[in-house]
Amino acid sequence: MTASAPTHPSSHDTRLPRLGLPLRAILVLAALAVPRVILHDLGVIDEGTVVNTLFVFVPPLVWIGVAVFARIRKPFLTLTVVGIVYGIGLMAGHQLLWTSSFPDGTPQLGGNLSELSPVVNDAIVRAFAAVSSIVTGTLVGAVCGLLAAGITWILGARRAMSR
Repeated sequence: MTASAPTHPSSHDTRLPRLGLPLRAILVLAALAVPRVILHDLGVIDEGTVVNTLFVFVPPLVWIGVAVFARIRKPFLTLTVVGIVYGIGLMAGHQLLWTSSFPDGTPQLGGNLSELSPVVNDAIVRAFAAVSSIVTGTLVGAVCGLLAAGITWILGARRAMSR
């Protein structure tokens, strides 16, 4: 009787089966977009500049390129997860650099909420900023995933036609 090869992945295979990329790659892809958050919150780059535009668009384009060239089976899922991780980084960056972004203090809520104590006001604004960051990251990842899925589908159709 011969021993069969183990059916479980080796300890060197860190690929997440459903995502098609190693966890490290997902973290690195998400981290590519974080420098813009830091530089923007510190006031180093401003919206509307060429440098800012590069920081905004290059990381998601890299995400799409990796998904397409790695032939990931589920690019929408994979890049949505990358976006969620990016959103967490976005949230952390905004929260850690809060006083740099708002040197005069947290923006004051208006209307019926204008009478809240500064502590409650700060907690509400920070909580909404945190949720907004994660939603933004998730949406960026989902849009990139849709684009990568479309590109992958088009390339697959072209390959099939050329056979």
